[in-house]
This record gives sequence, C-alpha cells and structure tokens, in this order.
Amino acid sequence: MRAKDVLGREGEQAAADYLTERGFRILDRNWRCADGEIDIVAVERHTLVVCEVKTRSGTRYGTPLEAVGRVKQGRLRRLAVTWVNAHGVRFEQIRIDVLGLLRQGSGEFTVEHVRGVG
Repeated sequence: MRAKDVLGREGEQAAADYLTERGFRILDRNWRCADGEIDIVAVERHTLVVCEVKTRSGTRYGTPLEAVGRVKQGRLRRLAVTWVNAHGVRFEQIRIDVLGLLRQGSGEFTVEHVRGVG
C-alpha cells in the first residue's frame, strides 16, 4: 500500500475517533456509489452529517481544507441525497462538514473541523 493511502486511512480513523469523542454517531464509512464516495456519514443530534476528510503530512501544496472546493462541495450534497435515498431514512437537516487533518512530527493529528460548508 502506498504511503499516501496509509496516511489517508489513518487520517480517516483519527477523524472518526474525533467525531465519536464529540458525540457524533457514525453510521457509515467509505460509502460508494456510481457518483462517488462519502468518507464518513454521521448523526449529530437530529442532523445527518456527511463528512469529507482530507489528510496531509504538510502544507506545501496547501492546507487540507483548501482541497475541498465548490465542485467537491456540490458533489457531496448530491451524494448526501443519494445516501439518504439508498438507506430509506429521513432527517430534519442534512449538513456537509469538512475535517482537515495534519500529521504532526509526533505522528499525532491536528484536526480542523468546519461545519456546514457549501
């Protein structure tokens, strides 16, 4: 497995742990359909939260959050609707969050969590 893929998996696990520690309930991870993938599907109170996770080892090519532009945000909104329809569930609100993770020299991650993008 490539180092980039290992970093991504470790970052997604750290993001899932971060969300769980803050009271989110994880419903799904790495859900795929013909239109793309959702990294994490979670619930916070009565809100379905579709989470995009971006992990980096540095900021040479920009911050993790800079990697999620308007096009990606639009795709995430469409994927959220597809996920809800595929699972036959309804929520009062659906929100798109982005979690940007940076690996520190110690191997730990710092997490920047932006709620309600796009």
